Amino acid sequence: MKTTVFILLVVVVAFSSGDKIIGGYECQPHSQPWQAYLSDNRIACGGSLINESWVVSAAHCTFSRNRLRILLGKHKLHAAENTEQRIRVEKIIPYPKYNDQPHNNDILLIKLRKPATFNEYVKPVPLATKCSSAGEKCLVSGWGRTEAGSASVLQCLDMPVLSKERCKSAYGTIITKNMFCAGFMEGGKDSCQGDSGGPVVCSGKLKGVVSFGKGCAEPDFPGVYVEVVTYFRVLTTGPSAGL
Repeated sequence: MKTTVFILLVVVVAFSSGDKIIGGYECQPHSQPWQAYLSDNRIACGGSLINESWVVSAAHCTFSRNRLRILLGKHKLHAAENTEQRIRVEKIIPYPKYNDQPHNNDILLIKLRKPATFNEYVKPVPLATKCSSAGEKCLVSGWGRTEAGSASVLQCLDMPVLSKERCKSAYGTIITKNMFCAGFMEGGKDSCQGDSGGPVVCSGKLKGVVSFGKGCAEPDFPGVYVEVVTYFRVLTTGPSAGL
């Protein structure tokens, strides 16, 4: 769930964002085979499968481990699909320094209780090895709400990475090296609450994780995303070492 500036993401209070990808479109079914849906029947977020046993999401998605279920291979969220895999969770590991500043280090690792089975509908996403750059074209996806209501099929949005200058002009010193902005300064298109923790994929690699923003699709306030490459070592060696 994407929240707003000046609030610890552990609790969602005033200035909470709406829950939608606005101005997006229905993804081609199973074109994002790493996309995960995470729900503990209390909150729901997105996630990205990075190998057979681990999913990346946002640390502000404060799940109950015993109730959390991971759905892979989904397109139609509320329909049974023979492509889907439902897996329970062994452990949830938020980044140790999450929120040493507001919204900072908003990344989470989830170990699956059993390995995912790879096929044409369920595949891991490669991790980015370079930081985001202004103008880079990316895609964000999720099952948050649309203008018409809650999304029943996976939604996609194509968006550019914005410069650090534009990002900081919107949010000021809250922006750290662990974040980047992407979207449209004129507003109208954005990810938001319900899409949190989901993937931002650029050139076929996981570049970002949906984190926070002020409102949804508001002019001058683009979405803010976790810079995944900052955590490359943790994501590649941390899972086996348990962080």
